[in-house]
Amino acid sequence: MSTEHSAPVVSNFIRSTIDADLASGKHASIVTRFPPEPNGYLHIGHAKSICLNFGLAEDYQGVCHLRMDDTNPEKESDEYVQAIKEGVEWLGFKWDGHVRFASDYFDALYGYALELIAAGKAFVDDLSAEEMRAYRGSLTEPGRESPYRSRSVEENLDLFTRMKAGEFADGSKTLRLKIDMSSGNVNLRDPVIYRIRRAHHHRTGDTWCIYPMYDYTHCISDALEGITHSLCTLEFEDHRPLYDWVLDNISIACHPRQYEFSRLELMYALTSKRKLNQLVIDGVVSGWDDPRMPTIAGMRRRGMSPEGIRLFAQRIGVSRSENVVDMSILEGAVRDTLEGESPRVMAVVNPLKVTLTNFDAALAGSRSAPFHPKHPELGERDVPLSHEIWIERDDFAAVPPPKWQRLIEGGEVRLRYSYVVKCDEVVTDASGEITELRCSIDYDTLGKNPEGRKVKGVIHWVSAEHALEAEVRWYDRLFTEARPDAVRGEDGEYVDFRHFLSENSLKTITAYVEPAVKDAAPETRYHFERVGYFVTDRLDHVAGAKPVFNRTVGLKDTWAK
Repeated sequence: MSTEHSAPVVSNFIRSTIDADLASGKHASIVTRFPPEPNGYLHIGHAKSICLNFGLAEDYQGVCHLRMDDTNPEKESDEYVQAIKEGVEWLGFKWDGHVRFASDYFDALYGYALELIAAGKAFVDDLSAEEMRAYRGSLTEPGRESPYRSRSVEENLDLFTRMKAGEFADGSKTLRLKIDMSSGNVNLRDPVIYRIRRAHHHRTGDTWCIYPMYDYTHCISDALEGITHSLCTLEFEDHRPLYDWVLDNISIACHPRQYEFSRLELMYALTSKRKLNQLVIDGVVSGWDDPRMPTIAGMRRRGMSPEGIRLFAQRIGVSRSENVVDMSILEGAVRDTLEGESPRVMAVVNPLKVTLTNFDAALAGSRSAPFHPKHPELGERDVPLSHEIWIERDDFAAVPPPKWQRLIEGGEVRLRYSYVVKCDEVVTDASGEITELRCSIDYDTLGKNPEGRKVKGVIHWVSAEHALEAEVRWYDRLFTEARPDAVRGEDGEYVDFRHFLSENSLKTITAYVEPAVKDAAPETRYHFERVGYFVTDRLDHVAGAKPVFNRTVGLKDTWAK
């Protein structure tokens, strides 16, 4: 990542813990892991976790594993596995060794379950899901033990073996731990660690009809991989006693420690894969990689840079306090990284035709202009002029407001990289709509100020003869409400987040762009002068044939206005 925009490393409670562990000799080096479930595409919250886990491994010369938590086969697919791998790599990280899967450990997990049964610490239960909820109790009342809890070790071993063999119907039996039904921590009230589910698994096929639960799988997977610091979000804090209980009660050498940090909540977005999937299913967005989605794939297609997302993760930091972050922080980090690396070109997104009445091709040819005023290494391009040009409609005012420095009838303005022009005539149609400006060039003003008068305004433009007609997808925030899934109605219930979808999250317009972008490859980022940052679409843009640009972010934060 470019050091120009890198924030200084700020210590936090996780770094302090690692420092102490290394100093004391508890660990010689660190091993972290990023363990997503492959049931959807990664979003900005996962990006924070990726930057934390892989970033710590980089900073401390340790390693980070990528492990798919694939214990829920009905919702998982290879498409999601590939998207996760691609997202991590695009952010600039590399996992240690091969990609790991929880399904790699199915045999070991089954073996540990047999060990727990043999020790009298797990039993096969016949309670239905509804009955189990009734027996579980509440936050204020203890639970009740299942009538099947007293089964003998031999009976439990027999039943669990037959569960694996497929002798029982889905949902008819579960394997539960024997912990404490009166515990104040509901997670310790004899939790289920295996259920029967005949579902085709994306890796193991139909080999298994019983699948382990997350809390049981996760801690053992960490231990088998020698994870030193198991980092997860705060909603798993109450699960940590179960994490420790499982590892304390099986014959496994390694016992990682779990640490929790606050989950990222990004305003004007969702960080729930289930809810994001609903947007995809409903057709509200074109897919998981729709540029309005806060997924890594969506942000990439929008034109956000991996450096910008990593800078965002640095800026928001890691703590245990609430982490509700405004969208402007993400946009600001992206903007800061794009400013220095994006070639600048001119594009007109709301065109108004201007006829240069005294245009003379012999006098007014192409002019050379830098792609970036501070980065000469980006080179230069030709900016051609012709008899007709396009300017932004907003750069002309029939009735100018106070301090107006752009074009008016009878007034002058400089064309960026070119001459001063004067508006001599305004052409309107029958309805009074302005259709054309007729202007004259002052040929003595190329590279110098006109004599005897000041011209303050400078506007961008493109040659009508040479410009590329491009499709521009003008993206904005998907929701009108800052926290769309946290709004309660008058009845006290949460309002459906889809109620707050913005009608202005996408506008498709025709724009005119300098010919210098003609051969730009997909995913080429540009700074459209005075307009914003844009990227050639990853999928639909065709170099030299079909220019398609996505608006990434404006030149400054204007949302508050």
